[in-house]
Amino acid sequence: MRTVYLDCISGIAGDMALSALVDLGANTDYIISHLSKLPIDPFTMEFVKVDRRGITAKWLKLSFDQSEHNGGHDHHHHDHTNEHHHEHSHAHAHDHHHEHSHAHAHDHHHEHSQTHTHAHHHEHSQTHTHAHHHEHSHEHRKASDIMRMIEISTLPDRVKERSLSIFRLIAEAEGKIHGVDPADVHFHEVGAMDSILDVIGVCLALESLDAGKIIVSPVPTGTGRLRMAHGLYPIPAPATAELLRGVPLSEFTAKGELTTPTGAGIVKALASSFGPLPAGTIDRIGYGAGTKNFDHPNVVRAVLYQQEQEKSFNETIVVLEAQVDDSTGETLGFAMERLFEAGALDVYHTPVYMKKNRPGVLVTVLCHPATSARCEETMLAETSTFGVRRSEWQRKALARRWIQVETPFGSVRVKQALDGEKIIRQSPEYEDAAQAARTYGIPLETVYSEVYKQLSE
Repeated sequence: MRTVYLDCISGIAGDMALSALVDLGANTDYIISHLSKLPIDPFTMEFVKVDRRGITAKWLKLSFDQSEHNGGHDHHHHDHTNEHHHEHSHAHAHDHHHEHSHAHAHDHHHEHSQTHTHAHHHEHSQTHTHAHHHEHSHEHRKASDIMRMIEISTLPDRVKERSLSIFRLIAEAEGKIHGVDPADVHFHEVGAMDSILDVIGVCLALESLDAGKIIVSPVPTGTGRLRMAHGLYPIPAPATAELLRGVPLSEFTAKGELTTPTGAGIVKALASSFGPLPAGTIDRIGYGAGTKNFDHPNVVRAVLYQQEQEKSFNETIVVLEAQVDDSTGETLGFAMERLFEAGALDVYHTPVYMKKNRPGVLVTVLCHPATSARCEETMLAETSTFGVRRSEWQRKALARRWIQVETPFGSVRVKQALDGEKIIRQSPEYEDAAQAARTYGIPLETVYSEVYKQLSE
């Protein structure tokens, strides 16, 4: 199984994670081409080689072309640090539209003196975004708008699932802190663009690397205070702290914000487990830089490696169950979608007869221990049950990997089950094959036959 280990030496922010994955070998053309298809502002994305306390790393330079809105002034606004990029931008949920000089994104681009760009954020955000706000009627400002944009996009399915899971967690954390429905949490225009590109970019980078599993080190948060629009806030910022519930924190610390809400959302949504690097063989290593310089190297390290596998491996999974006799089919279908977004490995419905001979449905969810709390909360929120049963099962699983097969109908992913290096079985990814069949107007079986033909050659 291809595994990516995120070593949060100095915490984590969205741009740092993306830069590290690119340094690790993720294909930038693949990432940028997919991002360019999204209905967002035109952007330029570069990965610049920098030095952080003697470690060579890539740093994300992101700029937006707003020339059509401001008479040709090209704004370079990104330059997150792993502390700055406050993505909390999105937090202000409802009063953002009252006055366009508001500071609720720039808040956190806070006072960090880290670089040239933040003064720019504060002073020029109006020129850069507000003309845009009026002309584009707040496109992609609310969390629900961003998630809808992802759902109807042409992004690969796993990228959609991972991206939606990250945004939903961030919106839920911000909504809880500010007392707002998560769907109505607003992302400031600049912060929204940053977050969209960072979050979806990270998920595309993982897809490019074909990373089926992500493991994360304990996460340092930093200490001190930071000034935001709402006032002087503690570090970790409230949304970051909320997202890091259940995540092992590192004892390492430094003055300043080491982990941002976007960074916390990424690790919370994607990590199958937390801890030290497991046994295995390292293939490649990449480093992603934050903008600010600390006394320690301000980088996140991404490691691509093959976990040590026997012919099969044992793992612990959590099984969650609840039966209901008063939920509609629509409700249960929606609950299944939300459970997969929350990180479920599998969800299935079984018809059962309950007390008073009422026909009902048993909802069963399989998930990793790291995502079990989220899945449990989703079951309680999205179905009519009053309780959820939990049990831990041991399962023996064949090692697996994904490969890409090129056919006359496009590229189709194939999942292979392995016994050591021996392939036991393999099957095409249904969604890829179905998309090819729709595009070319051919039977699904024709695509499958072509895939198997390529595999046998």
